[in-house]
Amino acid sequence: MSEKQRTSPIKNFLAGGVGGICCVAAGHPLDTIKVRLQTMPKPAPGALPLYAGTFDCAKKTVIKRGLYKGMAAPITGVTPMFAVCFFGFGVGKRLQQKHPEEQLTLIQLFNAGMLSGVFTTAIMTPGERIKCLLQVQQAASAGVEAKYAGPVDCVKKLYKEGGVRSIYKGTAATLFKR
Repeated sequence: MSEKQRTSPIKNFLAGGVGGICCVAAGHPLDTIKVRLQTMPKPAPGALPLYAGTFDCAKKTVIKRGLYKGMAAPITGVTPMFAVCFFGFGVGKRLQQKHPEEQLTLIQLFNAGMLSGVFTTAIMTPGERIKCLLQVQQAASAGVEAKYAGPVDCVKKLYKEGGVRSIYKGTAATLFKR
């Protein structure tokens, strides 16, 4: 690939941002339902569980207008995350090429993809943490006051509780997930 044919960082940023926003908008409702089912409190003996299953959880979440709760954090992070991901993949490819026209093997492409995941983890971890905390608090039983009023409040309280380390809690697990 010649220098003229390389995709510009601006195009990567825009394409990654739009693609990321579409990805979050489509996947977030399902992720919300998954997290609520995974974190559902164990019912008291003889009591019914909070959700009877996936469809019941979806129905109750839609009724409470909670399908897109916690989505601001991932939307805020997707544009730079996908831009950095595209950039990291390009760097990973270039590091392994002897010349720009060289075709990479599947293993080399895999390695470039792994490098892009390392690049995105620093951006992705805080957003994932905030998203999960907001989703879980929505799953709490009725009558329990929410700990966080929204993503900004969540960041402030996490920082107050444990500094930057608290915001980046789970980085290693997020890196392995990428």
